[in-house]
Amino acid sequence: MAEGAELRLRAAGTEATFLPDLGMVGTSLRVDGEELLALPGGLAGYGGGHVTGLPLLAPWANRLGQRRYEIAGVKVDLTDVDLHDDGQGLPIHGTMTAQPGWEIVDRTSSSARVRFDYGTRADLLRAFPFPHELVLDIDVADGLLRVATTVRPTRDRPLPVSFGWHPYLALHGSRTDTRVRLPECRHLVLDSRGLPTGDTEAQLERSELLGDRSFDDGYALGEDRRLAVEGGPGSITVDLGDGYPYAQVYSPADATFACLEPMTAPTNALVTGAARLVEPGGAFSAEFTITLTRG
Repeated sequence: MAEGAELRLRAAGTEATFLPDLGMVGTSLRVDGEELLALPGGLAGYGGGHVTGLPLLAPWANRLGQRRYEIAGVKVDLTDVDLHDDGQGLPIHGTMTAQPGWEIVDRTSSSARVRFDYGTRADLLRAFPFPHELVLDIDVADGLLRVATTVRPTRDRPLPVSFGWHPYLALHGSRTDTRVRLPECRHLVLDSRGLPTGDTEAQLERSELLGDRSFDDGYALGEDRRLAVEGGPGSITVDLGDGYPYAQVYSPADATFACLEPMTAPTNALVTGAARLVEPGGAFSAEFTITLTRG
């Protein structure tokens, strides 16, 4: 595949587009001509570190509460590492935003496997000194996109797992007639910096009107891991597999999108130690699907 080329996958009336040379970001997901993704800030903004479309957040999703921490017996110091921050000085969304270097291992018209070798990049290892590889298995079917992410340590050091995805789902109606469906779960209590305090609140299943409500909320999920944006052409559903026991919902009060984000760990898990570890020789996989169901 030529440099700068798109990776397009098609099945029935569904087409997904990704950019391997720009962080494997998903730039389009169309079902029967209906665009499901939003691109706030465009690709120029994404190249500058601002996420958009369907981006992978790795090695960590959302914020880190401090630039020095220790996990798996390794001390990490990010004080002199150039990282995108959240405007309050907290490193956000990892190091993979707009990163080149993804290799297409295999593909068909409707599926692809791509790989990134993190362990060969000295610049990236400064920010996350845990050599590993990432493998994405992506496929489309009629009305559905599936993304499976696998990480494997590539040396004799355990790998902390704290990645996620950040799908920007386009709203096709106004916020006053669009709802977000949330399952029964635990709502994570956040501090003023958007970091979990460790407290949670029980929350029943609900379908909540967006309106002028601003979302930037974290959730610990139970058996039901289905989140959805309901309105416009129907429901856009994000189903999280077992590897994603957490989710973040993000939608500013004036936004024309809603983000339903699969997360392998709560925000700040590398600092708090809440991230699971994959031992050398092991692997960890997590998958989610995005589906359009007509109303």
